[in-house]
Amino acid sequence: MNSGSPSLNLPSEGQSSNGGPGAIQAPRVVPLTCHGHSRPVVHLHFSPMLGDDEYYMISACKDNNPMLRDGITGDWIGTFLGHKGAVWQARLSNDATMAVTASADFSAKIWDTFSGECLQTLSHNHIVRSVTFSPNPTHVATGGQEKKLRVFDLTRPDLPLEIGHQIHNGTIKSIVWSDPNTLLSASDDKKLRWWDLRSRDLISQFDVDELIGSCELSAEGNLISATGGKSVYFFEAQSRRLIKNISTPYEVSSVALHQQSRKFITGGSSDTWVRVYDYDTEQELEVYKGHHGSIWSVSFSPDGKLYATGSEDGTIKLWKYTNQPYGLWK
Repeated sequence: MNSGSPSLNLPSEGQSSNGGPGAIQAPRVVPLTCHGHSRPVVHLHFSPMLGDDEYYMISACKDNNPMLRDGITGDWIGTFLGHKGAVWQARLSNDATMAVTASADFSAKIWDTFSGECLQTLSHNHIVRSVTFSPNPTHVATGGQEKKLRVFDLTRPDLPLEIGHQIHNGTIKSIVWSDPNTLLSASDDKKLRWWDLRSRDLISQFDVDELIGSCELSAEGNLISATGGKSVYFFEAQSRRLIKNISTPYEVSSVALHQQSRKFITGGSSDTWVRVYDYDTEQELEVYKGHHGSIWSVSFSPDGKLYATGSEDGTIKLWKYTNQPYGLWK
């Protein structure tokens, strides 16, 4: 990722990266189901594209065992063994050589994605709920029920820096490292806070009406998507400006925007359905059934040709989002 996030430039209505007006429709295809977890899947994260048709996905699960998969097929590659409690969040580094996980066992762990070996354990004094790598994976940020935002230098992990001492008044649920000098923390005090890492000062704040469900950086690196209650929020990453706030009829736990087709996907805690909305009209377009429990995480692949959902039912589903043959959909 470049030091400055690209400015948000959504295509105009009807345009599409697949060529021609409205070329991307959400085709009604059977999703691929990824089995292997035995408890709710609470977070999913895709790596960037690493080459032609190569990217990976990591899943966080309450069964203590995060899993690495091929992003296109969902095929299992390996399980990271070592946590003694639920894993609340898992992310891959930008080069996908490392993973970081946040756990209820009061630790975050750094993993080698090739060998599955645990490289480092970062001990905390309470449940860790959120983790992320810096854009170049030399540092890791963590947050959780201690209500402390910490940054660890992986060459000196025994000396973490605390950002915003005693500022957070709730569990830190998610962290976005949007550029090398800016961190965003989302916490249960219903606030999004942006931090300048050079000065460690609070540089911006946004109040959400309900408890925050999720907060994620888009694959393009230019957009931050957050949820709170029945609302979804889209921010420009570089300027931190709120672009759009959309209210839905349902509790939304996670949201992902497909910038080319100008549609967004939601998963919710109140039912088991994946919903597709039009970004411009804010109308619900499609409903997809497949899961048997609440949907906690929704994410588009880095090429935008599929999206993944993680559910209370213990499964991950991959849904094709292109009219062309792709992956195992021939």
